[in-house]
Amino acid sequence: NFDSEAKFQYEYLVAQGIQAIKNEEFKKVVLSRNEEVPLSEFDFIETFQHLVQLYPATFCYCFFHPKIGLWMGATPEKLLKANGNVFETMALAGTQKDNQETKIVWQQKEKDEQQFVTDFIVKRLREFTASVVVSEPYSLKAGSIWHIKTDISGVLKDNSTLEEVIDTLHPTPAVCGLPKKKSKAFIIENENYDRTFYTGFLGELNSTFGEAQASSDLFVNLRCMQIQEEKAILYMGCGITRESIPEKEWEESVNKSMTMKRVLKVRS
Repeated sequence: NFDSEAKFQYEYLVAQGIQAIKNEEFKKVVLSRNEEVPLSEFDFIETFQHLVQLYPATFCYCFFHPKIGLWMGATPEKLLKANGNVFETMALAGTQKDNQETKIVWQQKEKDEQQFVTDFIVKRLREFTASVVVSEPYSLKAGSIWHIKTDISGVLKDNSTLEEVIDTLHPTPAVCGLPKKKSKAFIIENENYDRTFYTGFLGELNSTFGEAQASSDLFVNLRCMQIQEEKAILYMGCGITRESIPEKEWEESVNKSMTMKRVLKVRS
């Protein structure tokens, strides 16, 4: 079930991204693709239970809307958690497959990418916050994939709103790139498909901003799929930097597609 045309197209897209970085248009861009998987029989409840069992450390969701259809996902990336004026977010970058080793070793490329993301988020938050606390980076496992994660938390200024913070964080460098505007323009121009709700955000938003008790918990829509009649559409993206190799990024996107294929019990 190997799609050489999809491989060629994605590697070409990644090569364009690398060239743009070498031309100093931006430092990083997240390039994605989608993949259709035929479903002969789909049991919604059984699939969702399987999703929750496979990925207990992620935010698992399903939602249906008559105009949008049915979506499911298990996302490891928190956009923002806020309780009154106290907030938590995270920087997530780097990806490697779990190979059962006891110690996870990160290359300089991944460490740099992680630092880019952390610096970007902290810098963007400074204007809305009274204080920001940043943890040391650490390894986090989501299913069969490892990431580098940094926890970022703080207190909002009295006159800052949750809306401003969401607006400055979204789309995150983990789904868009750095700098945000330039990488986003490149994605829109070159990806050649509609991400729809992939890389959007979702969760519980309590928008009574003034009340200290109002808690909101929002996540970035990664590791997700759209269920249609007799098929699922999967979405995968990879962070592209100067050191990226198109074929390796293709392999990473295939690893990510396996995350959802495991849920559907589809063999690759």
